[in-house]
Amino acid sequence: MTKFTKAVAVTVITMIFGSVAISAFAADTHWQKKHPRREQVNNRLQNQNRRIHNEVKEGDLTRGQAQALHKKDRQIRQEERAMASQNGGHITKQEQKTLNQQENAVSKQIGK
Repeated sequence: MTKFTKAVAVTVITMIFGSVAISAFAADTHWQKKHPRREQVNNRLQNQNRRIHNEVKEGDLTRGQAQALHKKDRQIRQEERAMASQNGGHITKQEQKTLNQQENAVSKQIGK
């Protein structure tokens, strides 16, 4: 093998290992977004969003009330993301409990 051929081979091997490492990192990030506690909190927020839209459609909530509830849900979602960013993509059981309590307060305001 010539020096050029060896250099090309080393470059190709380096690129292959680099792409494998990047794929592994991307897979880890995807898993962290789907962490069970985060997923539970975010599914609840999604469900509340659907409930708010239905209540507006049925005339049980005004658009102003819906906007206020959506704002509270956005704040909870932002808090969840901030918590997860401090814990390597996860939230603790206590953080989940805190977020669920906040969601409960918003939930009670839907459909009054």
